[in-house]
Amino acid sequence: MAESNTPDGAWNYCSNSALKRASRQLGQLYEDLLAPSGLKITQYTLLTQIKLGRETPLKLLAEAMVMDLSALGHTLKPLQRDGLVELVADEHDRRVKRVRLTEKGNRLWSNTNGLWREAQARFDAAFGKEASENLRRTMDLIASPGFAAAFSGARQDQD
Repeated sequence: MAESNTPDGAWNYCSNSALKRASRQLGQLYEDLLAPSGLKITQYTLLTQIKLGRETPLKLLAEAMVMDLSALGHTLKPLQRDGLVELVADEHDRRVKRVRLTEKGNRLWSNTNGLWREAQARFDAAFGKEASENLRRTMDLIASPGFAAAFSGARQDQD
């Protein structure tokens, strides 16, 4: 694994800064490999989550992505415009909107998946497969509602 010899910075003291900094770097590396598809890594991730969810209601998709509904809507707009996803009404409650990949979206996802697999393989090789799996588990914990509740309650417990 490559070592860091960067100067002291906010990321040495602030977990949020460290995560954001690493996320920007990793995003750039993945996007370089995904570039031939025309998708950003955030778009590919969203398409993957939609594919896995099979017509997930928008509210549940937003919760899974740790986004508010308006941010999700903003992110979905170019994917809708390009014919990659579509919104459909729920069979039982017409007020509930579900999102699914179109045929074009499925094709683009399939074509991009190979590029993503290459990016993921490079990450695993550089970081270590076990460390990579542990990192994803840690990030999943940080993204969980339980962590948010503990974080919010931690300050109150100190008062």
